[in-house]
Formats: sequence, structure tokens, C-alpha cells
Amino acid sequence: MSADVQTVADVAVIGGTGFYSFLTDAEEHAVETPYGDPVAPVAVGTVAGRRVAFLPRHGRHHEFPPHRINQRANLWALRSLGVRQVIAPCAVGGLRSEVAPGDVVVPDQLVDRTSGRVSTFVETGATHVPFGDPYCPRVSGALLGAAPDVKAGGTMVVIEGPRFSTRAESQWYAAQGWTLVNMTGHPEAVLARELRMCYSAVALVTDMDAGAEQGESVGEAEVYALFKANLERLTGLLTSAIDALPDPDGCSCSSWADGLDLSYEIPGS
Repeated sequence: MSADVQTVADVAVIGGTGFYSFLTDAEEHAVETPYGDPVAPVAVGTVAGRRVAFLPRHGRHHEFPPHRINQRANLWALRSLGVRQVIAPCAVGGLRSEVAPGDVVVPDQLVDRTSGRVSTFVETGATHVPFGDPYCPRVSGALLGAAPDVKAGGTMVVIEGPRFSTRAESQWYAAQGWTLVNMTGHPEAVLARELRMCYSAVALVTDMDAGAEQGESVGEAEVYALFKANLERLTGLLTSAIDALPDPDGCSCSSWADGLDLSYEIPGS
């Protein structure tokens, strides 16, 4: 099933905590979706010669906590504007000694520990989406090549929020071998896959999680402060990655649905 699409951008950036704007001289598109309103109008501008859409994940003024983000509307809105590749910056806590505050990490695995979120467009039928590798290798490769200090790999566990982890939870996550903890990476990644978009997270470590080191547990103020201090750096990294993005044609993120009669609509496909 498909719907008409107006191609105005082929790349999107979804900004996380502390990252509420990205484009200059942008035009705004108010997009209606079958799943309600996205968190904000979609801004569209030009970056590195590419038409890029930007959506602040939590809203322009951080109106939406992680468990209240209408992620189905967000992803559907981007796809309806023609987006095929998505870069998703996010703030994360570090769980293990191989990462530290200030590190930028491109994870290669995801663990879902959320509850109660609507995590699929599938509402009828038997559509089963391949998700063994949750992030697009092509988009991840462009991010890894964007700066010499970007770290490759690691598992990001996504918790429900909005509270931070207890020390016991944090220690348990680390004991599983997981590297990063976040509150928004799911269902965003799987919804992008369902809509046949290439998607990769890029995580800025803002703190070490409660059980990862001794002392005070993580607080909101330090998360915001570190993200703000790294905004210029992150913006430059995203610009370089957008410039290096390869053609999405033929990527398995899209081709997994070839020949399938999906039970939900994908705008433009």
C-alpha cells in the first residue's frame, strides 16, 4: 500500500535533546499524517548541496518527553517529503569504560527496554520486518568517516524514561556488554526500517550512567550542558556526513520489502 509523496528533501536529521535547530534559511512544511501531528513542522534547507529535512525530536521547545513523542507521525512525515536517509543524533549515557563524556559513537546494535510505545506501522496482517542489524551500514559509514575521533560500534539500550536508571539497572546493562543508554532510539529505528528508509544513530556521550562510576548519579543539567558545549562540533560532523552519503538505491534498508504486499502505507513507494 502506498501514498503520494512530494519530494522536497532526500535526507533528514532528527535532532535530540539540546539540538533543536540545524538549518539556515529553511522553509517549513506542516505535514498531516494518518498517525496525528509530528512534533513540529518539518524544516527543509540545503546542506552540502543536498536538500535536508530537520525535525527536533522533542519539539522546538522540548515539549515532548521521550515516552510521549509521536514517532510514527515523525517518521511518516519525513518519508512523505521524500526522505530516504535519516541521521539521528542523540544524547546518551555511557555504561562501560571504553566510552567517556564527550565521545561521539556510531552504535551498531540496539536493545529495546521500553514499554507501552506504539512501535510499528503494522496493524493487520503478517508483515515481519528484518531488524537483525538495526542501523544502515551506508549511513553509519558516512558518519564514521566524517571525523577522525568518531567511535565505531557498541550496543545502545533504549529505556522507557523519563527517569534515569537506578544504579542496579545501569550495572546490569553494563554487565550484558551494552555500551550506551538512551530513551528515544526505539521505536524510531524500526519505524524508519518499516518505511524503507536508511537510518543510523550518532550518539554523543553526555555522562556516565548511574552505575558506571562512583559518585553522584546522572542529572539533567549536566546532560544539557555537555550537549550544548558540543553543538558546533556535532553540526560540523553532520554536515560532513551528509556530504559523504552514498546513493541509497539498492540498500537492504529499502530492498527488504521488494515484492511484499505490506499491510501499511509507505508514502511514495
